[in-house]
Amino acid sequence: MGISGLRFTSSRRRFMQGLAGAAACSTVLAALPARSSPPASYAPRFFTPAEWAFLVAACDRLIPADENGPGALALDVPRFIDMQMDTPYAHGAQWYMQAPFVPGPDNLGYQLPHAPRDLYRRGIAGMDAHAATRHGRPFAGLAPALQDDLLRGAENGGMTFGDLPSTAFFDQLLANVMEGAFSDPVHGGNTGLGGWIMLGFPGARADFMDWVDRYGAHYPLGSVSISGETA
Repeated sequence: MGISGLRFTSSRRRFMQGLAGAAACSTVLAALPARSSPPASYAPRFFTPAEWAFLVAACDRLIPADENGPGALALDVPRFIDMQMDTPYAHGAQWYMQAPFVPGPDNLGYQLPHAPRDLYRRGIAGMDAHAATRHGRPFAGLAPALQDDLLRGAENGGMTFGDLPSTAFFDQLLANVMEGAFSDPVHGGNTGLGGWIMLGFPGARADFMDWVDRYGAHYPLGSVSISGETA
């Protein structure tokens, strides 16, 4: 479930459709026009300018726009992630954060002393440091192919950021990117319901059970947000 399976072709779209397909209709609707950057009017509240530059660049590489639909930037995924950093979740309120932290198998659960906010601070600093060491400039200033190599290295555990394994940072980033692309727009991402339109997902409609088993059928009513926004 990483960048190696999310290459910049239609196979990436098929991967995302499969990932979200449990909650979606099977037909992909018409693609939306893609933006190349988040709206200039949004000022991040948590991320510093350097961190924001990394986040925008990384989101763009993880879900790029293509002929099938909008990418992470058109869906305002960076904004979604920044807004999440002000929530109890980002402070680790929902995680067990008491020592000792003992590395071990996955069934032991999360075993690091870092809440999501800390994962981003340490992970972005680590990624930029690796980029500068290897290529002479921070992540956001690199060519896309070099950014891909660094993301792949983080996914595969090829880096460490102090006591933070790069895999922990990459998993956090990828999970939040996917959430921002496919969550309800009230949370700051999935702008214009573009992620749902791409999947053919009805969204917050009260009842679409008549269509659950109609595989391959076009859902005719469109998507709707909790706020009442429709596509």
